[in-house]
Amino acid sequence: MIEDIFTIISNTLISMVPLTLAAVGEIITEKSGVVNIGLEGILILSAFTSSVVTFYTGNPYLGLLVGIIVGILSGALHGFLSVYLNGDQIIAGVGFNSFAYGISLLSLVALWKSHGSSPPVNKISMIIIGPLTFSPLTIVAIAIGIVSWWWLYKTPGGLKLRACGEDPRAAEAMGVNVHRTRFYATVFGGALTGLAGSYLVVGWLGQFTKFISAGRGFIALANVAFSNWNPLMAIIGGALFGFFDGLSIYIPIKLQEMTGRIITAESNLFRTIPYLATLIIVSIIMKKVKMPRALGKPYIKE
Repeated sequence: MIEDIFTIISNTLISMVPLTLAAVGEIITEKSGVVNIGLEGILILSAFTSSVVTFYTGNPYLGLLVGIIVGILSGALHGFLSVYLNGDQIIAGVGFNSFAYGISLLSLVALWKSHGSSPPVNKISMIIIGPLTFSPLTIVAIAIGIVSWWWLYKTPGGLKLRACGEDPRAAEAMGVNVHRTRFYATVFGGALTGLAGSYLVVGWLGQFTKFISAGRGFIALANVAFSNWNPLMAIIGGALFGFFDGLSIYIPIKLQEMTGRIITAESNLFRTIPYLATLIIVSIIMKKVKMPRALGKPYIKE
């Protein structure tokens, strides 16, 4: 029983990383007034490029770095379309998700003649403390959440960014460059989501699969609402959603051990746990959230 509890805690610490990183990045982005629903696409694209680089170099840290760079470029593209071209932020995000899925699948076939997954790649070593096993990126994700909260609410830079998301005209009147601030915030959000996508390959699964994101980008968006745009709460939300994600993996493995048979159909059923939990939690807390007032609205200088 005690062993099972520690296993579930370890699964939670491992599962919470991408949900926390992507959510904190999106909070910074949305606090500036830009919404990026292309998190799913950034996760897929950064995970794929990380798997390619790690496969050919054997260095998971280099794969991690390339994934972050891909996240930065993805965030810059969304920022350019949304901030400087005043494009529709929702359509841009949806389009990027479709593009990322298509190009990664096409590249998977072209590189490895596979429609499902890449070959296994090297992973970053896990930390083992007593009965607990978790990634060093769990500590990084929690630290990033804490530092982001401090910067957002305790520094002049954070105040300026929040002003861009609440009242961009007033921010401009105070001398803040709204376009530049929103663009950099979107790039930062992309970088954290790129890190989250890389983690899926080099920190967790050890290979790329075509459904590797598995809706975690959308769960991260739900975590943004759950946290009420607070990075500290996003850490708690990441752990909560990560718990359900880890539980959906643990239960079928445990049942398989107990029954001694393969339970593929039941496994698929248990994989719905994090999505059902997300729907229930978000439907409960959505009435209480207070999003930035200028969220999703292009800023046009007069």
